[in-house]
Amino acid sequence: MPARIYKPAKTAMQSGTSRTEEWVLQPEPAAAREIDPLMGYTSSGDTAQQVLLSFATKDEAIAYAERNGIAYSVSEPQVRKPIRKSYGENFKFGRIGSWTH
Repeated sequence: MPARIYKPAKTAMQSGTSRTEEWVLQPEPAAAREIDPLMGYTSSGDTAQQVLLSFATKDEAIAYAERNGIAYSVSEPQVRKPIRKSYGENFKFGRIGSWTH
């Protein structure tokens, strides 16, 4: 059962970087999800999809995978440049860019 080691990205619904500092080991799904014909829910018999293991560093996650014989692939995080812009700059006179309305 292969696994993926990655650092989670910041969600669009939060302004902070909470829960993005840890590395996560997530097993790849072994079986495809199925649609329940009566209710329309998606389900799977693979319980490994519910497991997320968090580690402080990438090396700890790799060591855990190697110690337990788990094949893994590492996804390096992309560095994001912080945006330094104030709210008032949206309405300044010499604004660069077009208005959307």
